[in-house]
Amino acid sequence: MAGFASLLVASAGLRVASLNLCTDELLLALAEPDQIASVTHLAQQPLEYANWKEARRYSKNDGSLLSVVGQRADLVLTMGGGVRDQAHIARKLGIRVIDLPYPQRLSDIESAVAKVSAAVGHPANGQRLNARIEALKRTRSTALPDTIYLGGGGRSVAATGLTAEWMALAGFRQRSLVGDRVTLEQLLVKPPAVLLRSDYRAGQYSGEQRWMMHPLAKGASTSRTIPTDGRAWTCMGPAMIDEVIRLRQFAR
Repeated sequence: MAGFASLLVASAGLRVASLNLCTDELLLALAEPDQIASVTHLAQQPLEYANWKEARRYSKNDGSLLSVVGQRADLVLTMGGGVRDQAHIARKLGIRVIDLPYPQRLSDIESAVAKVSAAVGHPANGQRLNARIEALKRTRSTALPDTIYLGGGGRSVAATGLTAEWMALAGFRQRSLVGDRVTLEQLLVKPPAVLLRSDYRAGQYSGEQRWMMHPLAKGASTSRTIPTDGRAWTCMGPAMIDEVIRLRQFAR
């Protein structure tokens, strides 16, 4: 109890900023509202982040360390070496920086959740989130239909790794594809049982999105087409929990 109390005292008044969309997601899920100094402008854009309305409750930054100095941040979260070249500035200003690696497996997501929740002084928030992931693992299906995750322009994903692990928790098995891409010809000759079709930026009509309007890409074959919120798959972090739960109803 004494250790928990000291943790709460240490986190009191802590102001945290995020410089990356994926750490925005972690910060919003794990910190208390009065701790959040700012999130990136991307988190406040409806096309990029499903929880944009909540993100707009807070100040925004442009993803640089200098943009949060005036926001009196004590702790900065980023990912993939986002402020590596500015680390000396952070040290001089007394700002602690947590630079998370890009996750490759579900275990990396759980580690990031635990690390951030401890850093903001609320490890119980992280424990609850990770408990939900563990519950999905325990209740996963063993009968996984042949599936192709389909994004704009025929982009797909690897048959192993983080995306495939989330798909398996939802009840789908990603097909192995050369270069992690699928062609319209492949969809015609060997359609999967399921097309897990990302709707990321579906309202835009670039060349890649026009590709998605083709009848084969829309699943007009023997494939069953299931739409998924592509915004959750950008970071494949905590937002995936609810999306996996939603997708399970279609995998049965």
